[in-house]
Amino acid sequence: MASVSVSHMILFIASIVIAASVAGVFTDSISQVSQAIDDRGLSVSENVRTDIEVISDSGSAAVYDETTENVTIYVKNTGSRELRSESAAIDVLVDGRYETDVTVTVLDGADGWGPGDVVRLDISPNDGGGLQAGDHRVKVIVNDDEEVFRFRI
Repeated sequence: MASVSVSHMILFIASIVIAASVAGVFTDSISQVSQAIDDRGLSVSENVRTDIEVISDSGSAAVYDETTENVTIYVKNTGSRELRSESAAIDVLVDGRYETDVTVTVLDGADGWGPGDVVRLDISPNDGGGLQAGDHRVKVIVNDDEEVFRFRI
């Protein structure tokens, strides 16, 4: 009789140890998943609050300067948060080619690119030969928000 209660005690203690270790593993896994969800939620929140619009006139002769071979467009922050106004924070593609020579100028004397503010993007296409006559498109990407501007020269 004593041997039965000893074996039951051993099995009970083993069950408690196994349950405690499984609970510890689940607690750690749940904590990691929770942190990942929090990080993703923060990222999605930034993307949702980011919105831009290209406000340049596609029919204007001021979009492409044939002497400097630069493309100039105006982009307005229509979102609800301030955006970085450095060229490293703004991706620009002209006719599908990534452009690295982009100058960003915040207009109206603003300190940063806040909601309602406008920046001027002066883009010097990388091909060096200027743009040929015809249809062209500029894609501007800021925090996963994309805007496409089409113009003709």
